[in-house]
Amino acid sequence: MVHAADIQDRDGAKLVVERLLGRFPRLKLIWADAAYGGELVEWVKKLFGWVLEIVKRPKEQEGFVVLPRRWVVERTLGWFGRYRRLSKDYEERPASGEAIILIAMINLMVHRLEPE
Repeated sequence: MVHAADIQDRDGAKLVVERLLGRFPRLKLIWADAAYGGELVEWVKKLFGWVLEIVKRPKEQEGFVVLPRRWVVERTLGWFGRYRRLSKDYEERPASGEAIILIAMINLMVHRLEPE
């Protein structure tokens, strides 16, 4: 889901989680970074019965460290950079950006199913 930049990440997460309801019956666990902690964890548990697990950086770790499951998001954002329309913020409307992301992911999956 793409939303406007003036929506705080934590508030935008509520919009995303609400869209998941009923679409993925086996969903039980959601990973997120520390920006999504706090009352959002309890809100997700109370309303949907899902676990929102915050993936935290080890306190003793200095410098770059690959965090479990967070690398999946970073890798996916890297894939988006290969598409010119997603390499910069060209879109005026969030719906247009979301559509371009869907097209990029469809393209990626088609090429994985049928390599050149």
